[in-house]
Amino acid sequence: MSEQIAVSVNGTRVTVAAGSSVAVAMMIAGASCRTSVSGEPRGPLCGIGICYECRAEVDGVAHRRSCQVACTTGMDIRTDG
Repeated sequence: MSEQIAVSVNGTRVTVAAGSSVAVAMMIAGASCRTSVSGEPRGPLCGIGICYECRAEVDGVAHRRSCQVACTTGMDIRTDG
């Protein structure tokens, strides 16, 4: 069994396997990455950092591509979705 770490997604504690991306933590928490101009929830699309659909605020830094950032213990993840 892999090591588990805890992060915060929009104030909710989520446990993920060490090495998981921020996008994984957001999906486990049920948080969309953002909302479209028409109000539709958006999530990761390409998973390789090209589309920018998975942007989130990570530890106070806005517009991080969540599929490209590995979770660290205690990380604070914020979305608008």
